[in-house]
This record gives sequence, C-alpha cells and structure tokens, in this order.
Amino acid sequence: MLIHQGAARNERIDVFLACWLAGIAGALNAAAFYAIGFFAANMTGNVSALSDHLATFQGQASLFYLSIVLVFILGSTVSSLIINAGRRRDIGGIYAWCILIEALLLAPLGLVDLFVTAPWRVETLVLGLAFLMGLQNATVTRISDARVRTTHVSGMATDIGIEIAVAIDILRGRDVSGEAVGNLAKLRLHLYTIVAFGSGGVAGVLIYQSVGGMLLLVASLLLLLIALDALRRTRAAGA
Repeated sequence: MLIHQGAARNERIDVFLACWLAGIAGALNAAAFYAIGFFAANMTGNVSALSDHLATFQGQASLFYLSIVLVFILGSTVSSLIINAGRRRDIGGIYAWCILIEALLLAPLGLVDLFVTAPWRVETLVLGLAFLMGLQNATVTRISDARVRTTHVSGMATDIGIEIAVAIDILRGRDVSGEAVGNLAKLRLHLYTIVAFGSGGVAGVLIYQSVGGMLLLVASLLLLLIALDALRRTRAAGA
C-alpha cells in the first residue's frame, strides 16, 4: 500500500492504506484530545480557535494555536521534500521511508507522555503530533494522487455528499455520463476512511485510559511494521 503511486493503485490498495493509517491517526488524535485537550490534526478547529483568541486579545493562546498550524504545515513540507528528493534519485519505497520516519519520531513522544512531567510536556506532545500528522497526510495525499486523506475527515465527508448526489442522479437517469462503478468505489473509500478514523478514535481513548502513553509506542510499532513490510516488498520486487 506504500509502493504503487497514482494510477498504478487500485481500490483495494487505497482502502487498505486508508483503513490502517486513518485508524492510527484517529487513535492518536482522539487520545491526545482526551489526555491534553488539543487536536493535533484538526486544522479547521485550530484556525477557528486561533481566530477566537486573536479576537479576544489572548496573545499567548493565539501564538500556541498558530504554532500548531505552522508545525502541521512544516510536517507536510518535510514529507514532500523527502518524496521529491527520493523520486529524483529513483529511491524505491520513498513513501514507506516517510512512514518509517513518522514511526521513529512517534516513539520518543510516547516516552515523553509516559515519563515527563515538566510544564512543556503538553506543548511537546501537541506540536510533535501535529508535525507527524502533517507528514503522514502529505505522504498519503502524494501517493494516492489526493484520493486518500487519513488525518482528518472534513474533506471525506464532503466527498461522500458529492458522491451520494452523483449516485442519485445516476439512479434517476439524469447523469448518463456518470460511471456507477467508479462512483461506488469512491463512496466506499470515503466511508471506510471515516469509519476507520472514528473506530480508531474510540479504540485510542479506551487504550489510553488503560495504558496511557504506551498507546503512542504501540502506534509507532504498527507504523514501523507497515513501513518495513513495504520496504521489504520494494526490495523483493527489484531483486
């Protein structure tokens, strides 16, 4: 799911990618909100909060929410720079390398959550997760030609509404150019993504209630296994 890009991908690969990474992202986002009261990947909410704090002249809070947005963008930028460099050098599995980096950076955040009690703990966790969510979302967006997004669901919910409207027109015979098979494939992909994100969120909160920061270490391990499997497959295909 981290090997083929763009038109070389099929629905099964996209659904597999969406379910795994959206589930992990949902778990991390919901657990972070449960534990420290901030969303790491909801840039719509963070920009709205930034606007609210700016309007009420809360400078310190405004700066923090601005930092979350900027760090998310930074993560996306870093991912794209890595991918661009890898594609120029024809590095196989460059998308898997991005997820591997995410896994390796997520583990220290888990250790911070488990063992650090300093005042900067909350800021480190929120900004660290925002960076990693930006990195993951950019990686998934690039490899799927923007068909899959895994760290937020606003776009997916919008796409579901669009595809439902297309399906209604197809069923009514009002859109003879519409392709029913393609429409259903897109609808399934978006529905699976939202369900995976929501299910991951429920599981993330329940797991965090039981083991705390170990959740981040488990998520790191899952991402590591996904990335290493993709790199193994890439090497095997090139052998």
